[in-house]
Amino acid sequence: MAKKNAKIVGNMLIAQSGGPTVVINQSLIGAVMEAKKHKEIRKIYGALHGIKGILNENLVDLGRESVATLKAVAQTPSSGLGSVRKKPTPEDCAKIFEKLQKYGVRYFFYIGGNDSAETAHIINEEAKKAGYEMHCFHIPKTIDNDLRENDHTPGFASGAKFVAQAFMGDDLDNAALPGVKINVVMGRHAGFLTAASALARTYPGAGPHLIYLPERPFDLEKFPQQVKEVVEKHGRCVVAVSEGISDITGTAIAAAFSKEVDSHGNVQLSGSGALGDALSNLIKTKTDITRVRADTFGYLQRSFPGVVSANDAKEAFAVGREAVKLATSGDVDGSVAIRRKKGRKYQVFFERVELRSVAKETRHMPDEFIAANGCDVTKAFLDYAAPIVGDLPKIGRFKRIQVKK
Repeated sequence: MAKKNAKIVGNMLIAQSGGPTVVINQSLIGAVMEAKKHKEIRKIYGALHGIKGILNENLVDLGRESVATLKAVAQTPSSGLGSVRKKPTPEDCAKIFEKLQKYGVRYFFYIGGNDSAETAHIINEEAKKAGYEMHCFHIPKTIDNDLRENDHTPGFASGAKFVAQAFMGDDLDNAALPGVKINVVMGRHAGFLTAASALARTYPGAGPHLIYLPERPFDLEKFPQQVKEVVEKHGRCVVAVSEGISDITGTAIAAAFSKEVDSHGNVQLSGSGALGDALSNLIKTKTDITRVRADTFGYLQRSFPGVVSANDAKEAFAVGREAVKLATSGDVDGSVAIRRKKGRKYQVFFERVELRSVAKETRHMPDEFIAANGCDVTKAFLDYAAPIVGDLPKIGRFKRIQVKK
């Protein structure tokens, strides 16, 4: 545990980083509204586009925004302050501290995923080296649900709800006009979001019929045959594929179609429909199936208005609020983790964890969530995901009582 110091008086700076989500603004506003309650926090600055905003001194005074505006922004998808994908260099860190000191910042909050946690960790370590007293906290966010120490992360449940509902609609479409439909879902190293497609199975025989995750090797040779077997059984096949599926060597299948990388060195996987098109063509060339279509959900999953998990919104607001509570209570640094209480009723609590335990490294779908055949999920995953995501639309179907000829 970090050593607790006496409370310090100063300004607060908060920023958002990484991929936007439906509820990332809930965390932002949760932190801002909590900060307004603490007299040791004088001014509340927001940096536009993450650490770029700090470096460029592109700041806004969030403390002067009305409560009505704050509440409206909380309900709005995507990053209200703008986001960024930038890993700070040592030179950046030195400049960041110049800016933090210039604006009297003693409370720093960074909302984002594991790359963002790493950035917060770097800034925090540099602050210690410089002897600059600052409370530095990471506020979790990612639709990938791949942050360590967390049962689940803000943004995942709403993204999962979008995926589940998209597959519900696509499955109904596919049932009306049978064929093979492939949907590529976000998830570089973790398959949680793709796995959420299984929540769309609301009647016997409903898709997705095959689910492929990054946690299991993807076999390009077996894939067409697996699809054909489903078509022979159901007369059609809906497939959920994670963008991060990899071969036996760990090389992403999509990497062959994308050479673009971000500032953290990650190959860009969501920029095109190349993976879906390649898998579609593979089925057409290796089987006698002719009606094959593919879609890439891409960035639609992240900030789609109107598709939000109630639990997700509530918990996202709470982690922002909790980060400020921890910082003003004397905790020097850390990340806020969501834990699930034991028992049949869904309940969570929040806990401070070390920044280094969340930074950089990702977590994966546990083995007990993945079916033995490697292309489906288990009941254990459904039991885990369903209460987070919440209610889904009800599907009505005819009994189809045949008329005698």
